[in-house]
Amino acid sequence: MYDETEAETRTNRILPVLQAAGWGKIDGSRIREELICPGRIQSGGTRGKALSCDYVLMHKGHKLAVLEAKRAGISHRNGVGQAKDYAGRLGARFAYASNGLTWYAIDMASGAEGDLTLPFPTPDELWARTFADHNNWRERFGAVDFETDGGKWELRYYQHKAITAALEAIAKGDRRILLTLATGTGKTSIAFQIAWKLFHAKWNLTGEPVRRPRILFLADRNILADQAYNSFSAFPSDAVTRIDPDTIRKNGGRVPKNASIFFTIFQTFMVERGMTGESEPVFTQYPADFFDFIIIDECHRGGANDESEWRALLEYFEPAAQLGLTATPKRKHNADTYAYFGEPVYTYALRDGIEDGFLTPFKVRQMASTIDEYVYDGSDQLIAGTVQDGESFGERDFNTRIVIRERELSRVREFMNQTDQRQKTLVFCATQDHAALVRDLINQVKTSTNPNYCHRVTANDGAVGEQHLRDFQDNDKTIPTMLTTSQKLSTGVDARNVRHIVLMRPIRSMIEFKQIIGRGTRTYEGKDFFTIWDFVKAHENFNDPEWDGEPLEPEPPGDPRLPKPTGEGADGEPEGGGEDGGDDQPPREKIKVQLSDGKVRAIQYVATTTYWSPDGRPISAAQFLERLFGDLSAMIPDEDALRKVWSDPDNREHFLQQLLDRGYDQDRLDDMRRLIDAPDSDLFDVLSYILFIHPPKSRVDRANHVRASGMSDFEGEMRELIASILQAYAANGEGELGTQKLGHYLTARYGSVGEGKAKLGDLGTIRGAYRTMQQRLYEN
Repeated sequence: MYDETEAETRTNRILPVLQAAGWGKIDGSRIREELICPGRIQSGGTRGKALSCDYVLMHKGHKLAVLEAKRAGISHRNGVGQAKDYAGRLGARFAYASNGLTWYAIDMASGAEGDLTLPFPTPDELWARTFADHNNWRERFGAVDFETDGGKWELRYYQHKAITAALEAIAKGDRRILLTLATGTGKTSIAFQIAWKLFHAKWNLTGEPVRRPRILFLADRNILADQAYNSFSAFPSDAVTRIDPDTIRKNGGRVPKNASIFFTIFQTFMVERGMTGESEPVFTQYPADFFDFIIIDECHRGGANDESEWRALLEYFEPAAQLGLTATPKRKHNADTYAYFGEPVYTYALRDGIEDGFLTPFKVRQMASTIDEYVYDGSDQLIAGTVQDGESFGERDFNTRIVIRERELSRVREFMNQTDQRQKTLVFCATQDHAALVRDLINQVKTSTNPNYCHRVTANDGAVGEQHLRDFQDNDKTIPTMLTTSQKLSTGVDARNVRHIVLMRPIRSMIEFKQIIGRGTRTYEGKDFFTIWDFVKAHENFNDPEWDGEPLEPEPPGDPRLPKPTGEGADGEPEGGGEDGGDDQPPREKIKVQLSDGKVRAIQYVATTTYWSPDGRPISAAQFLERLFGDLSAMIPDEDALRKVWSDPDNREHFLQQLLDRGYDQDRLDDMRRLIDAPDSDLFDVLSYILFIHPPKSRVDRANHVRASGMSDFEGEMRELIASILQAYAANGEGELGTQKLGHYLTARYGSVGEGKAKLGDLGTIRGAYRTMQQRLYEN
């Protein structure tokens, strides 16, 4: 028993018990191992610790229980903590732990737990314990398999929970349902699976499975409706249709009705039926009870707003079950959304997505400058408008009241000189005119020779802008590389390989801030993080307690009421330039100032980087160093211990893994080199400086020391090999000294490891020399 592996215990002891209870054998039941999450994305293509559940017990589409297995030779209680964690994440009612000899059971709902006496519960028994109330729709939904394109992909755990929670609400008869999931977590895929289940289960408002439902997908931008339409391609072609002006016009002014799933935008539905001489909105062509189910994408953007004219549309279709999808937790800015739909049936936050490894983490570069504010003193040339001597301007005035081209040019040069200009970048500007100016400045500064390197995508760019956006989203295309915008790209842009987000306008709200951050969080191969270049102090939003915190209670509506969003284009951006207020006021002439040469030369920038604690909160560089010092002190008692650990490549790799588990990946440790102004030093010197205040040495100095006084034990070919390794180390860092690197050196120098042994001796001798060299490298 004590020699048994966990795999043997699972195969010979645990699986037979589950199968004897009918799991995997009774129709509708499944036993599966599930990778819950892949682990936080870290630098160098690595990840944090992944979570995988040994057994997930499913029945009728629901995850009823999890089981954590341990080998027979250790206590089954060792798996209890993991089982509870996995059950909580997956939404399973029951958690079990076993070593194949003894069993432990936990009811996650009642809190009851204790040893379990076999036989193990059957699928029907766990179903009855989980759902005390019988519900026919729950059973019908469970009988419909998820659409996975022939098994090519699987739902993530939180997507399964969101779908299950929404379907459970529908099965119980709820008519207003809300799902809150961070941008980039697949809300459209979730909506598709819900529609798939409703469609095939023949759910509809009659309460009987006599016909397929009529489902409406509502968005507020064409690009979002188009993306959703394309994502529903698994449905029969005659089941889906697009409601747009062209379709209505071709149909003599009548809306399409012969389909099951309809896609449109609010603006199309709200327009008056001028083509038929009627004054009622288009949506009134449908009877109020025509749609069984309505999905409102980005519902916080106005659909449920008390002051919005779009609210009338939702109220007209009051009989339908309505599902709101949003990426933003409850805030004072969107309290009416939560008041309309109620509390979300499921929430998955941005912080959760980053920690699980489904979203890309980010850095914030705070860019403060000597021209963040401006006072006109008469020494600069006034090109347009009127301004008083001594008049001052802050961030919200730039590019709305006053334009200083040299200021914008300095910002463009600052971030472009610090980035890889081949990486895709979104730049958020104050207005459409500002976006055009920044586009032109980027194209003037760029190193690329391609005239399409940077384009503007705003409401005024129309179909041309939409094509630029599609090209930007295409991961196989490198042009355009940068896009400038004002409002349009803050939501709904599914571009996975965005590496930089540049903020050149103030952010209006926490909701908008999170939406913009979401433009970069989508994962892509080789993308370890993305960077936010913050010229407008937007990083202060991170200090707000609302940042990804608990939802707040909605505030009662104030008086006077906010103006209705009547002056917006189809992409949600104010038309006519996007910078001035209501339509009744004529646009004011902007002040345009040209800085004197002396002031242009005096512009300077100071950049600082924000770091992140394990709880997802921003901390300063000083706080980060303090935390690193505390963790290192607990791991390394003195200088000799650090030297001993670092001099042995195996021990060093183990130590770096321990640091990684505590949240210090290679990228963060490399930042520490820059913080202590030792970019060419070994990481050993960085840690030694933090712990013991030793002045750091450069890698070149360490390599030269070994060449001068530490090569006496090496002769001939071995001496030349060690010299070449020292050269690689001095150029590229301690990563060249890993255990696995030795084989690469032998192959590169001699053609194969075997040829290297013929020249140098057995592997033991070679490894000994490799370790001796490293001991000499770190001996002082």
